[in-house]
Amino acid sequence: MMPLTMLKSGESGKILKIGGQEEVKNFLGKLGFVVGEEVSVVSSQSGNIIVQVKDSRVAVSKVIANKIMI
Repeated sequence: MMPLTMLKSGESGKILKIGGQEEVKNFLGKLGFVVGEEVSVVSSQSGNIIVQVKDSRVAVSKVIANKIMI
């Protein structure tokens, strides 16, 4: 298990765990970040990571991405 920030552009993984406070987990869940979902990194630049989750591309900060374990 490793944080989402460890993936390079073009790599993907399955979400195993989401850490953080309950409101952060709920917010990420509404964006499609749920345990068992496949995510892939589109790009990483200037402190943000753009990921493909379900049918959407979402930008998350590295702080939040460190709470998503794959």
